[in-house]
Amino acid sequence: MDWIHGLEALGIFLALALLFGLALGYAAVRFKVEGNPMADQIDKELPQTQCGQCGFPGCRPYAEALANGESEVNLCVPGGTEVMIKISEITGREQKAMEDTSADEKAKETAFIDEDLCIGCVLCIKECPVDAILGATKMMHTVIQQECTGCELCVPVCPVDCIEMRPQEVNLKNWQWPAPNEPKSALPNDSKPLANLLQENS
Repeated sequence: MDWIHGLEALGIFLALALLFGLALGYAAVRFKVEGNPMADQIDKELPQTQCGQCGFPGCRPYAEALANGESEVNLCVPGGTEVMIKISEITGREQKAMEDTSADEKAKETAFIDEDLCIGCVLCIKECPVDAILGATKMMHTVIQQECTGCELCVPVCPVDCIEMRPQEVNLKNWQWPAPNEPKSALPNDSKPLANLLQENS
């Protein structure tokens, strides 16, 4: 009758599993912590660079602080004025000038690694918040330009100074109309007329 004892043991095991499952399900519903809808909305507008330039360890903590009225609307440097305006609209708070206007005054810059100098230390890879750097230990590293947010966190950790910030190459995805009456000298050196870009991509 060993098989009978086996069935009894299996039945007890299944009953305990069902009991624990019901208990966990009840606890999940009973003690559920509701998120802040405003924080969720703000978080969707933030660039998700997780760069920490706002003074918070990431975009989500900054969004929660904004939703609770514990931070200013103008601290997201990568997002610039555009994100600041969206945050103001969501929170109903007054717009403020950016603390750091460099994101609006110059063309977006992304990291560039001099592959001849790179020693493959992976320090920059560990620092990148968006995994925009490819490489492995003692192997050449390179930056995925489309993924780089320009947070500059990788620059100071490089022991051989082989990383620099360069203006992002102009293409059809990031090309912008020049500001009215803006002198040509104020445009980035690599700015191209829209007609040239269309011809290059045809």
